Amino acid sequence: MKRVSYGIALGIVLLAGLLASAQTPAGGGQQAPPPMTNLQVWPKDTSRAVVLQFMNAFDDSLGVQCNYCHVEQGGRLDFASDEKREKKVARQMILLRDSINVVLPAIVGKPAGAGPTSVNGQPGAPVRVLCSSCHRGLPIPRSLADVVTDAAASGGAAGLAKYKELRTQYYGGQQYDFTENALLGIAQRAITAKNPDDALAYLQTNLEYYPKSARTYLAMAQARSAKGDKQAAIKDLEKALELDPNNAQVKGQLQQLRGQ
Repeated sequence: MKRVSYGIALGIVLLAGLLASAQTPAGGGQQAPPPMTNLQVWPKDTSRAVVLQFMNAFDDSLGVQCNYCHVEQGGRLDFASDEKREKKVARQMILLRDSINVVLPAIVGKPAGAGPTSVNGQPGAPVRVLCSSCHRGLPIPRSLADVVTDAAASGGAAGLAKYKELRTQYYGGQQYDFTENALLGIAQRAITAKNPDDALAYLQTNLEYYPKSARTYLAMAQARSAKGDKQAAIKDLEKALELDPNNAQVKGQLQQLRGQ
């Protein structure tokens, strides 16, 4: 892999600053640690301190430890080895991220370094894509709906069990969306796949977390209708209208079912 050029690496200014500070001898003249070996993305004279700072950021972004990318033998990590596929992929992902950040200012119509406008009208922080922007603390940044839907393919209540497992493990973090919308979207997939019973299981669970969700009752009515249970669908719509009296969609569907 060729080393990324200074012309396309967005983080080069930051890197240069870190290099300057990290290469200054500490403790009144102490010799700095030897440089890292087999660097292919960053300049080969990048200091160990700078490399480790970036590595720690990668760990946080992906929710992993060093041995995710680096070979571990006898309790020690071989940082120079290229044996693991994950390390090779990581290099390519770094280059992809930097290439995105090069063209991002033109895409969003802002000069380089100009971020969102703050309250007082001054430029905010620069708009940049980071590893965490996509990974959100996961090595493989799949959506919650994809993970649960795949689990549901094994049958039974596997999809719902997977949702509850992930919620127990990750709730409160950035990894997955556990808002009201999450199970609504998963249930809609089940309805589309002609699995209304699965959809109802997801939606009933959603009511445990969001008991005043009119949208959940609306989705339940759609699942009941798919099962041919008109009276139950009407009850769900009536409950949805009670919770959200101005919801035009609920009113329309309720009128349609009552008029049939």
